[in-house]
Amino acid sequence: MRVPKPSPSLAVAVAALVVSLGGTSYAVAQIGSADIVDDSVRSIDVTDGTLRSRDIRDGGVRLADLSDGARQAGPVGPQGPQGPAGPAGAGRWLLINAAGEIEAQSGGFTIAAAYPTLPNTLPLPENNSLRASGNVYINAGEDLSNNGLVAVIALQNQLDQNADGVTNGRSPNPDSNPEFSGEISTTVCGVANVVVCAPPGTNETTHFVVSPRNSDGTVTMPGARKRFYVIVSGDSTN
Repeated sequence: MRVPKPSPSLAVAVAALVVSLGGTSYAVAQIGSADIVDDSVRSIDVTDGTLRSRDIRDGGVRLADLSDGARQAGPVGPQGPQGPAGPAGAGRWLLINAAGEIEAQSGGFTIAAAYPTLPNTLPLPENNSLRASGNVYINAGEDLSNNGLVAVIALQNQLDQNADGVTNGRSPNPDSNPEFSGEISTTVCGVANVVVCAPPGTNETTHFVVSPRNSDGTVTMPGARKRFYVIVSGDSTN
């Protein structure tokens, strides 16, 4: 059977089709950003594992674009230079034991007189030698005119101060827990028209006096005296 030769019109039609298909392929390969509708490309349109570092513009990914799990801290850098020293002397403290001695302190304190017996200054038979015996006088080593003082009794549950066999503060009777109770006051010495400190050399603002008392206000006696803390607040650079 003889196959007839294609007619000239068929040849022209085939050639046109080839050119048309070739042009379409070229156009698809040249799609640019302007040809894509904003926000139309989704994750499903990108093949997994195909995007690489070179496909992302330098600096284009910000911290907010990363998940919490991907935001990991980097290695610790070298230590920087030491900063300037802070202000000195923002408060001091000390602990006085029952004998009127410094048991512990932040520094700079000395005892001037602890429960002292002073010379009698009254005509006999009057006697005022015990006028300061209930107090402890402390040299702070600085002018306390612009500082605050706070004193507090420290409990001592290993010493039975009233011989009642109770040292845990649970006695039901009034004023029967001296190991936990008491009164205490403190002030700077040498306050005009307010405070005069009796021991020689203490009536000046570099010293302060602490007065521990029993719960009824009476003076504490040897064997039943109070341990206490004192805090000096404010600037201690002067």
